[in-house]
Amino acid sequence: MLTAEVTPDLSTDSWSFTVEGLVDNPMSWTWAELHELPSSTYEGDIHCVTTWSKLGMTFRGVSIDTLLDIARPTAAASHILAVTHTGYTTNLPLADVTGGKAWVAWEVEGRPLPVEHGGPARLLVPHLYFWKSAKWVAGLHVLDHDEPGFWERNGYHDRGDPWLEQRYQGD
Repeated sequence: MLTAEVTPDLSTDSWSFTVEGLVDNPMSWTWAELHELPSSTYEGDIHCVTTWSKLGMTFRGVSIDTLLDIARPTAAASHILAVTHTGYTTNLPLADVTGGKAWVAWEVEGRPLPVEHGGPARLLVPHLYFWKSAKWVAGLHVLDHDEPGFWERNGYHDRGDPWLEQRYQGD
């Protein structure tokens, strides 16, 4: 397990998720409220920047599309900065988290997401390297510009496409 911060002790009783910034309807959900939204499943592969992949994974959660449909990003919105309960951040263009490409995932392989893998919930962006799938996700800041996150400020590629081997700036 790779992580950039100390593993937090998060209770679902106090856990929350927000979508704010350039949205017409800023929102915050509790654990129970998020679970009342329609859930969906991702079945496929995940890829780590350290060159491993795990094939045939199954995750369940709520699509980022569902959350953004409720929050309604403004016409100026182009990016998100995902933030976590630990302060970690990662940047993504809206195009990489919409159209059925990203989730707030709380279940893996039919079981609750373990804390060491980002539980109770993590961002899941499986078509990009897994550092973009922020553990212990707390929310999305919708922006009109790209704002580098933790690893991007420290030399990692802004996008992180595993098929293009976009590991580091300049790849």
